[in-house]
Amino acid sequence: MDLILKYFPNLTEIQIKQFEALEGLYKDWNAKINVVSRKDIDELYLRHVLHSLGIAKVIQFADNSSILDVGTGGGFPGVPLAIMFPNCQFHLVDSINKKLKVINAVCEAIELTNVKTTHSRVEAMDETFDFIVSRAVTAMPEFTKWVKRKVKKQQKNELKNGILYLKGGDLTEELKQYTNVKAFLLSDYFEEVFFDTKKVIYLPLKFKA
Repeated sequence: MDLILKYFPNLTEIQIKQFEALEGLYKDWNAKINVVSRKDIDELYLRHVLHSLGIAKVIQFADNSSILDVGTGGGFPGVPLAIMFPNCQFHLVDSINKKLKVINAVCEAIELTNVKTTHSRVEAMDETFDFIVSRAVTAMPEFTKWVKRKVKKQQKNELKNGILYLKGGDLTEELKQYTNVKAFLLSDYFEEVFFDTKKVIYLPLKFKA
């Protein structure tokens, strides 16, 4: 938890309590339903919570923004971002229902009320959102096909509506078809070695897919 406060020192008491509770809740649930890899659960705050919050270093979501988290798994990046931005609405979708059960239980335990979950493939959804977030569920060209026409045209944030994608490694080949893509290096915000190759890939609304 000290790791979160190191980079986000201005959290409210409620946010601190919610973040603090995550470790115990996820460890308890992970013993029943494997939502976080065994090796990662002991580094939950580094590898999952802080990694998710890399998006919060790139953008401060305006109040009432709507954010879709695609392939959320155990709730990352959606749950940490929902704690960070309590005045925004987060819709977490995954095709594996048991993982959503864990998210719902975690959110209920920490009284996080701005999260909705749906058991579905994203292609089957017909809502639109200000931003779509995800953690490396597939290559970007495939991902943009999944979320086509799911980004709202009306803007309310400093960054234009679009995709914020957490990914690592050399993405030159994967992103070469996009002229308006921007990569934010997480090593510019976080000093831990884990973030050396990690990025937030931002693709605004008008992308080719």
